[in-house]
Amino acid sequence: MEKVAIISDVHGNITALEAVIKDIELRNIDKIYCLGDSVLKSCHSDLVIDLLRKKCDVILKGNCDEALCRPDISKGKFWTRDKIGDERANFIYNLPVFYDFYMSGYLIRLFHASPFGLDYMYNPMFSNKDTIYSATELTSALSLFENTEFIGKTANDPIPDMVGYGHIHTPNVFRVKNKTIFNPGSVGMPIEMLNDNIDDETNKFSTVASYIILEGTLGSKDFAPISINLVRLPYDIQREVDLIRASDLPSKERLIKELSSATNCH
Repeated sequence: MEKVAIISDVHGNITALEAVIKDIELRNIDKIYCLGDSVLKSCHSDLVIDLLRKKCDVILKGNCDEALCRPDISKGKFWTRDKIGDERANFIYNLPVFYDFYMSGYLIRLFHASPFGLDYMYNPMFSNKDTIYSATELTSALSLFENTEFIGKTANDPIPDMVGYGHIHTPNVFRVKNKTIFNPGSVGMPIEMLNDNIDDETNKFSTVASYIILEGTLGSKDFAPISINLVRLPYDIQREVDLIRASDLPSKERLIKELSSATNCH
């Protein structure tokens, strides 16, 4: 059987990405698929992009990637855009928005957030009904399996058996009506949705990076064993904090609080 590592939402955190890739390679996994949002937030999106290009077999585009890397963004508008430069921005902007593959007879579909767009969100824990995200909230888990124009699919195309997505930064795996949904969480900016106290010492258990390992017969349409393993991986957060403090990244203090507590301080 083969193993595929699924990572997402690195968000410029080179320290976490290096730790995750080291862990992946120690497990003798030679395929890495990235679900997007490689840029913004932390201070080394340039190094993150370069490492992802070197190590990943598949890289998808996320909503932050789309917003930051549009061709019409002028120099000086975004700190991170100026840091990554035009060549990297062009590469990220032109990435695909989904990826389909078979493993052990299951059709697995990957995207950043949903098959409807990069900003549409399905959150299995909380409703966004009364938030700024209400207009793009998906209320049904089964909507993640739909064939849509956004991903270039029609009613004549097969429906996936499994879906993997990122975007919400909180890892989970669950079943719904004979289908499986998994979210690898975030490599670079983990969020624990119930964390509300940035000074809680137990937050250290949710500030760790995360990713998913799929194990099965890659490329096969024949029914066979398959497994999903969620990995939570400590990394040197202080090193990343030191890199952020040494940079002239705007809003660095808020970012450091988020890294240190797995809370969303926005």
